[in-house]
Amino acid sequence: MSTDSGSLPGVSAVIPAYNYAHFLSAAIDSILQQDYPNVHIIVVDDGSKDNTAEVVAKYGDKVEYVYQDNAGLPASRNTGIRAAKTPFVAFLDADDLWLPNLVSQCIGVFADNDDSLGIVAGKFVRVDPEGKPYGKVTRDDDFYGFYRPEDIILKQRFGASAVMVRREVFDEVGFFDVSLTSSEDRDMWIRIGAKYKGYLTEDVLGYVRNHPNSMSKHSDRMKQNMRAVIRKARASDVIPKYNYPFWLRVIAFNMFQCAWMYFDERRYVRASVELTKSLLTWPFIVGCADLDEPPLFRIRALRRFLWAIVAGPRRPKNA
Repeated sequence: MSTDSGSLPGVSAVIPAYNYAHFLSAAIDSILQQDYPNVHIIVVDDGSKDNTAEVVAKYGDKVEYVYQDNAGLPASRNTGIRAAKTPFVAFLDADDLWLPNLVSQCIGVFADNDDSLGIVAGKFVRVDPEGKPYGKVTRDDDFYGFYRPEDIILKQRFGASAVMVRREVFDEVGFFDVSLTSSEDRDMWIRIGAKYKGYLTEDVLGYVRNHPNSMSKHSDRMKQNMRAVIRKARASDVIPKYNYPFWLRVIAFNMFQCAWMYFDERRYVRASVELTKSLLTWPFIVGCADLDEPPLFRIRALRRFLWAIVAGPRRPKNA
């Protein structure tokens, strides 16, 4: 981009890092390769025991390094927000990657709207531990544009690693909830959506890395925190508490999601129980198009879960 960086609004890119030194260089490099010049990188080291500090030191004054005692991912993001001195803050987890146009795309959307727009997010593609894309956009292909708080309450539509927020928004809605050990980003997007407009781009702007140590691999913890976020949203009255059809639908779909997490851990009985509870909670068609799911997706999933129980644990092909 040929425009002088001084004439462009600054963006702080916050990378919370905990024992991910082996991924961190790729994350930092993906920010340095942005086609938008006015980006300040802040790495928040959350008490790492690996060589995270050494990795950051190699970049010199290109990266600001902030160390804190281990306090968790939400606290690390909050530390980064407090350190940010720019009008916009964007987030990238240490094991993920930005595409080169993420910042320019998000800034462009902000430039086309007034201050009522508080957050812009991009779609992402999952990649393997080596960074090779699996090929499928992981959030709803047809869901983009301005979204409502109920869209995020019903289903997580985007992750934290392709999101930009006006810095002043956090002064009004507060920081990430440190009592949550996952799903704290979804909680934040709901809170922002209750006071500001939100926009999801049609384009893929980031890569999210799948690997064994990923936080999303812990289903019991994910379930507990997802339910806590739903309870917080209902208590906030952003959608009236007496809108029982909506909230039953939210819980039913969350149970469906939890069922798949248990299935992926080969806890087939637990998965079947959770899915049965989903059907009993809201036996009607939950809605396919706006959830990016195929027709009768819960019935089809239950059939697969029950078959897994009957067939027993999967065995390696060469066993």
